Amino acid sequence: MRAIRLHAFGPAENLTYEEVEDPRPGPGQVRVAVRAAGVHLLDAALREGVPGGPANEPTPLPTIPGREVAGVVESLGADVDPGWLGKRVVAHLGFVPGGYAELAVTGAGRLHEIPGGLDFAEAVAMIGTGRTVMGILQFADLGPDSVAVVPAAAGGIGTLVVQYAKNAGATVVGLAGGPVKTARVRAGGADLAVDYTDPDWPGKVRAHLGGRTATVVFDGVGGDVAREAVALLGPGGRHIVFGWSGEGIKEGGPYLVEGVSEQVLGPVMLRRAGGPDPVRTLELRALAEAAAGRLTPAVQRFPLAEAAAAHRALENRGTIGKVVLEP
Repeated sequence: MRAIRLHAFGPAENLTYEEVEDPRPGPGQVRVAVRAAGVHLLDAALREGVPGGPANEPTPLPTIPGREVAGVVESLGADVDPGWLGKRVVAHLGFVPGGYAELAVTGAGRLHEIPGGLDFAEAVAMIGTGRTVMGILQFADLGPDSVAVVPAAAGGIGTLVVQYAKNAGATVVGLAGGPVKTARVRAGGADLAVDYTDPDWPGKVRAHLGGRTATVVFDGVGGDVAREAVALLGPGGRHIVFGWSGEGIKEGGPYLVEGVSEQVLGPVMLRRAGGPDPVRTLELRALAEAAAGRLTPAVQRFPLAEAAAAHRALENRGTIGKVVLEP
């Protein structure tokens, strides 16, 4: 099969398109003919050697990156229900990579059948980005009195948060960089789409709100944008933090405000989801929202062979929606 391999940590150019041996499913596993593989900003960090996974160590090399796949089950290992064969499925591979490839192996227990009406790329967007959105939204009680500010509103998470907030009746302010992205945010349903590269963007938000203040900021960016967004909050407002792309991938930051900011990634999100398998709970919620037509992910597609270009575009904030590789 053809796959993307990483032999040395470093820049996107280290991702190479190669011929490699087909993986074989073991007991309890299936092999999926991949039709779409999700690309995440975390993938770029792991590519550079940032520690991750249960052991919090750099990924062993060489490796095939990618932790989100959708495709068709084409081979079964021992002890797998034969009913999976030929099914359209989507799965998050967990801490075991291998998604940037024509074939990927995963446990049958990780599979979800793709609902009718969703294509492979959209399903990948919901299994990873969508489940994160479901986790984030657990911390916001949105309704008609809410005023939600969404930095990076043209991104994979931001696009879905804007839709969900509008469905709840909230007033939504979406922030994005440049006229192309702000146009997409506006088309996606935001009441106001503002270019955060404009130094006066906070003033434009205040003028639009006409004396109202923000009740919640959904922040995956950090940095100066987050600091100015937090200043828009009124008494009792909440700053829900789920990432730091504007300041690199690191915890904390000077934009966090005591009593206002709440970091909701990882264990905090999963504890709120509850149940015996909170990750799967969030995945099921995300797929159900998409299947019902309440959430529609934005997707930017790249050929599998152009994984390096996809990484560069993502790191340079040159993408709109969820980035997906297609073999």
